[in-house]
Amino acid sequence: MKEILRAHIEEIVQLTDDEFARVLPHFIPKTFKKHQIVVHQDDLVKYNFFILKGLMKSARITSDGKEHIMQFAMENWWITDLEAFHNGTNSKFTIDCLEDTTTYVITLESKLKLCQELPKMEHFFHVKTTAGYIALQKRVLCFISSKAQDRYHNLLEQDPMLIQRVPKVMIASFLGVSRETLSRFTP
Repeated sequence: MKEILRAHIEEIVQLTDDEFARVLPHFIPKTFKKHQIVVHQDDLVKYNFFILKGLMKSARITSDGKEHIMQFAMENWWITDLEAFHNGTNSKFTIDCLEDTTTYVITLESKLKLCQELPKMEHFFHVKTTAGYIALQKRVLCFISSKAQDRYHNLLEQDPMLIQRVPKVMIASFLGVSRETLSRFTP
């Protein structure tokens, strides 16, 4: 497991063995079962989750009970309610596991301490956060400027394995369409 985390970090910054030995204690391994909720909407957010194996989703549940999926996260991806995690506020999302999931988690306190001890980790988190923001920006732009069928084909291009791992009703929610509309796009 630790080799996966190290390889992920070293996609951006190189670490010596001693540096990685200083990084690793800041991350806590946690495993979760399929359907387990790891962050409840309106609760405080304790962790940022790095997924080693499995699949999670982040969704907002409206007062009428409708689920709006914001993000899917699979192996080598991060997921949390970033605003709540960094500001100590309540989550706007529920994050749950769509498969049995193995993660490394980090608290904000550990992240800040790690970045202070090892500035190259601050660079690592900056690059990851920026990439996440850019992906979200592209998603919003796609929503406001693309037809539903184009959003579906874009998802197929970007994450072809996701379609195999996630029920179509969730894909429809993620794309902002009904299940019936999605069925017109799929074989």
